[in-house]
Amino acid sequence: MSAHPLEGKRVLALGGALSALSGGPLEGATIEAAALDRLSTGDIAGRDLIIIDANAWEPDPLSAGLQALALRPEPPPVLLVGTHVSTSVVRNLLRLERSDVLEAPFTEEKLLAALTSLLAQRAPAPAPSGPAEHARVWAVTGAVGGSGATTVAIEIANALSMRAKGGRGVCLIDLNLADGAASAYLGANATMRLGELGPSADRLDASMLQAFVTHVHSGFDLMAAPRSPDAFDNVSREAVLRLLETACEVYEWVILDIPRHRRAWTLEALGGCDEVLVISELTVPALIAARSLGDEIDRGLGAAGKPKIVLNRLASRMFGPAPNMSEAEKALQRKAEAGISSDWEAAAASVNLGGPIATHRPKSKIVQDIHRLVDKLAGAAPPVGKAKKRAA
Repeated sequence: MSAHPLEGKRVLALGGALSALSGGPLEGATIEAAALDRLSTGDIAGRDLIIIDANAWEPDPLSAGLQALALRPEPPPVLLVGTHVSTSVVRNLLRLERSDVLEAPFTEEKLLAALTSLLAQRAPAPAPSGPAEHARVWAVTGAVGGSGATTVAIEIANALSMRAKGGRGVCLIDLNLADGAASAYLGANATMRLGELGPSADRLDASMLQAFVTHVHSGFDLMAAPRSPDAFDNVSREAVLRLLETACEVYEWVILDIPRHRRAWTLEALGGCDEVLVISELTVPALIAARSLGDEIDRGLGAAGKPKIVLNRLASRMFGPAPNMSEAEKALQRKAEAGISSDWEAAAASVNLGGPIATHRPKSKIVQDIHRLVDKLAGAAPPVGKAKKRAA
């Protein structure tokens, strides 16, 4: 007679109602009851399976627990059971490599089938050893608020996604942790919760990184944090730098949307970039700010700096005086790398519809100018494989 499928398995059961399963579908298994905080802080090593009663907790703490579990190395498969399971809970459950949902009421046969299927799934293979192939990294930052830096970063990432080879793609990382707008512009979820890493930032690896990723389209991923006024206080320098280091091992291109106000990690992040683009409007205050920011980055990075100024929202003079490119470069006291045309209607349409301008208005002058800028910079970029120095 064959053994029961769960014979000898170690099962972690979260939710008091699950104790009734010990005599039927879980026959032969060693069952350990646990509280929700076990997912984030407790010992889960050696457990073959986790079963969670979704009705035992409110959706928000359950979602947070599942997200924390996804950040842990090689979590066991998870079966979620309950009635009317919320979308947020299911979305966080799907971050796990091995998971399933079983809606109550269910028969013992259905439960056993779900458990057997989960146990049959193999754990994801570890990342191959050997030297990692690092990304090309470009940083985009605004000289002043509202200069359009986030829009430019999105369009650059989208343009580069068409050039990426080998399936590694592009990742746009919005480091405006408190109030970044990239996720809203793209109509995407903000799922990068760096604060949850706490003091254990070094545990973040390529598989855990996927818990922070939202897919925009094929070859284009986004990492953005939910809006939070305390985000910069709750996220450590080590967590940000570890995130960037890991992203560089996963993607071919990494685009950073950097806040213009310096943080503890700013210069180290910029120091690992192949290109640093300062976005300025064509107004005197913005040009003065761009010159100051460019000089500040030069001083901070030394000879390795060389930020490039990109003039945004170029338009023909219609009402009153406005600097032209030549006059702008006199104010900047350096050459501008490129200019991007003004196309308010295309930019507004893409924001309202969600997605890159290139998706909704592919013939926009903005799209054309971005492609010219990308072609210019990417052609001069160093070969893929250039190692990024991790900050000490």
